[in-house]
Amino acid sequence: MGLERDKEFLTAFGKKLKQVRKEKNISQAQLAFEADVQISQISRIERGLINTTIANAHLLAKILDVPTKSLFDF
Repeated sequence: MGLERDKEFLTAFGKKLKQVRKEKNISQAQLAFEADVQISQISRIERGLINTTIANAHLLAKILDVPTKSLFDF
């Protein structure tokens, strides 16, 4: 996968995560606390700046009470 496609994917994933988080009325701080990560990490994921692990994506989905696959539905 080329770097540009990676960036597009990470940006789309981040936007979806942010959308779901806001729909659930959960702040970045709350999500970070429950996931035991820094707020800045949630911010970087949502902005598509870092590539989180599948395990972390699964944990975030669990905290948000949505199926993991829904975070990839974009």
